[in-house]
Amino acid sequence: MEITGRQAQIKAMKALYSLDKSYFLAITGRRRVGKTFLIDQVYQERMCYRVTGIQDGSQEAQILNFVQKLAEYSDMPIVTAPENWQQAFILFKSYLQSLPKNKKHIIFMDELPWMATPRSGFIQLLAHLWNDYLSKEKHFVLVICGSSTSWITKRIVNDKGGFHNRLTHTLALQPFTLKETKEFLLSKKIRLTDHAITELYMIMGGIPYYLENIRKGESPTVAIDRMCFSETGILRHEYDNLYKALFDNAANHEAIVKALATAKSGLTRAEIIKKSKVNAGGPYTRAMDDLLLSGFIVEETPFGRKKRGSIYRLADEYSVFFHRFISSSKKASKGIWQLISQSQKYKIWAGYAFESVCQKHIEAIKKALDISKVYTETASYRHTSQTTATGFQIDLLIDRKDKAINLCECKYHDAPIVINAKYAKQLNERKALFKSATGSKKTLFTTMITNQDIVKNEYYKDAVDTHISITALLK
Repeated sequence: MEITGRQAQIKAMKALYSLDKSYFLAITGRRRVGKTFLIDQVYQERMCYRVTGIQDGSQEAQILNFVQKLAEYSDMPIVTAPENWQQAFILFKSYLQSLPKNKKHIIFMDELPWMATPRSGFIQLLAHLWNDYLSKEKHFVLVICGSSTSWITKRIVNDKGGFHNRLTHTLALQPFTLKETKEFLLSKKIRLTDHAITELYMIMGGIPYYLENIRKGESPTVAIDRMCFSETGILRHEYDNLYKALFDNAANHEAIVKALATAKSGLTRAEIIKKSKVNAGGPYTRAMDDLLLSGFIVEETPFGRKKRGSIYRLADEYSVFFHRFISSSKKASKGIWQLISQSQKYKIWAGYAFESVCQKHIEAIKKALDISKVYTETASYRHTSQTTATGFQIDLLIDRKDKAINLCECKYHDAPIVINAKYAKQLNERKALFKSATGSKKTLFTTMITNQDIVKNEYYKDAVDTHISITALLK
């Protein structure tokens, strides 16, 4: 089966076959992003052992599951289940030692965080197996993954104990880009307009599991209504398990996510603590670190500020959409999305969601601007003032090493955009105010990024330096 995207990861994974040593590979990524599918597709033919941890399973359940899988792969009858992990690993090593050494064998442990129950000794014994045996051989690839990227990062990648500096490769699997989303849908013979694909992306991001459930011949409105608002829709109840499956004591994580879900331009640390009511110090820090490492939240430093002024923004499209619309829809109701999409609440959300999509596609924006080879940094900028006349905000700016800055204006509309005299004046004034407030000596360009065409009238020519259509980001 052909895999959409992931070509760099596939190439790196297959390269391990030809190298004359054993390798330890961790694949990380958000829940539902396709980690297990990728590993199965690339490594299936060489897999000598594959096990998946049991969510909320006890130590006894995890051990029994482990040895049952061992019996399937080894044809060794397990007469008596091991009493602890040490006994299980003795059996496991005995099986691995029986395998031929003339080809690479893949050992795949999926949802590792679920297997490593507290105080079970599993992690220490896995580290010992790698250090004492696997790493000394040349014919193994140990592959681990789990939806809790923060757990993998803290307990394996950055471990100071048995795994310290033992991991040989890490691959981070990101959600599909807009371009990859279009390719994925086309592979399923689903042909939608770029505008329609963008709307779907604004709701479910580039998550393959969600996109897999879009049906051929469905309009985005019908698909969203079915998946998000019908009682059996996969996204109606997805949120209930999304964070609980990843984090212990997920209440703090969910409170932070909820606080950020309606914050259009993000919040500071102090604002999040006040709004979420999560205790400052350890509880907040642990939850925020988990969410940052897992990619649900991004930290941004506003233009001209140090890290102390960081803004935190919820980057997971589905979580934003859930809190904006699904959670408030108490009863499943057919056709509700068609009504919601005509409301002012929808327009406010769509503007925010489109900006978020643009912020995730900086490389595609740079390509459209023909500055791919120019070093850039992205940021936001917020200027507050006693008078509303001089207060303004820029949600996305591209600060370039070639002495220029693109001040980006992201606009999502249902029809072609017309710039009138008032809007043109606002854009020109914003450019002048930014120059005055920051003292920047760089050339400033007003860049419009839109999902629809712009009417090229006199006001457009006066106020806009460059325009990027969403179509350019899907090429």
